[in-house]
Amino acid sequence: MNDRWWPGHLPIGQTGRVTGGYPVTKPRSAPADAKEPSFREILQQTQLKFSQHAEQRLRQRGIHFGPEQLGEIARAVDQAAAKGARDSLVLYRDVAMIVSVPNRTVVTAMDGASMKEHVFTQIDSAVIVR
Repeated sequence: MNDRWWPGHLPIGQTGRVTGGYPVTKPRSAPADAKEPSFREILQQTQLKFSQHAEQRLRQRGIHFGPEQLGEIARAVDQAAAKGARDSLVLYRDVAMIVSVPNRTVVTAMDGASMKEHVFTQIDSAVIVR
């Protein structure tokens, strides 16, 4: 049997090292105007940030989130982003947060006691995290 083969004419049932053929070429680089995001930019997009105001409110109200809870909240923000939300009310257990979805930033937060008789304005969506 002939050891040479051509693309599109592979012998069935044979395996082995591919030799000869076409020269190896480098992959095309992206056009200069199509900038790929850096690792830092990708990491920042996946993280959830807290504004200074939100951090202050969380401290005042004794609200603390662990990595697992932050992951659940970040996934809720991802869901809101997938639906095109811009400013979302995220309800996590007994905590309400207003989140700027494009910036992935918690703008303010309040606990259950502070939510009583509170009206949320300037939001376009709400996400309830279970």
